[in-house]
Amino acid sequence: MFALVRGPRDELEAVTTLGADDLHLTGEVVDALNCFLADRDETALDSVLDCLPKPVRMGVQQYLRTKCTSTLGAFTEVGPVEVVRPAVYFGKADDELEEYLESAYMIGLGIRMSNERSSGGRVDWVVQLLSDEVSVPASAEPRTWALPADTKLLHTWTSQQLTTGIGPVRSALNEAQNASAQGRWVRIHTLLHSYRDVDYEGRGTSEFTVDVFDAPIPSHPTDE
Repeated sequence: MFALVRGPRDELEAVTTLGADDLHLTGEVVDALNCFLADRDETALDSVLDCLPKPVRMGVQQYLRTKCTSTLGAFTEVGPVEVVRPAVYFGKADDELEEYLESAYMIGLGIRMSNERSSGGRVDWVVQLLSDEVSVPASAEPRTWALPADTKLLHTWTSQQLTTGIGPVRSALNEAQNASAQGRWVRIHTLLHSYRDVDYEGRGTSEFTVDVFDAPIPSHPTDE
């Protein structure tokens, strides 16, 4: 059994070997491992691993400890979330940007967006598109993009707070634009907020989250 390791060059890494007596469990083990990457539910995983011989179980657990550290928003139950468009730059939070986000949102792509300042002082919006929206449990914080460790979060807005009829995309852009106009670093991302806390992958409400930080708009990496 192998794990697909995403990178500049995709690679396969051996995880464990199933004997002839356990081959009928292959699909169940693969499904359990993919779900674990998404939800980190050790109890559900252990219920499957307990059906395997001890050496196989230990091999899987060792691989998970050393190779599969938790990365927020990186996996769904069917595998890793891939970047399908690394960076698209927009000079304004205008109709063109709104249409771009609306299109991605309608077909279920994950969205991550932040503001950046160029060396000339211009503020751009940088959009990254992901292959899927990541689910979070019903009671979980509405976030699949990890907060930076060294920056204070001022406040978070989500599309659950909508009070007008202008829609989630334009509302999120308005929130982000207002904060950016005050010189704040802003990030926007989407997620699927599940209706359930258990087995939460699947049905839910697609939402926008806007994080505003107590930090100036960062410079474009190539300008540093």
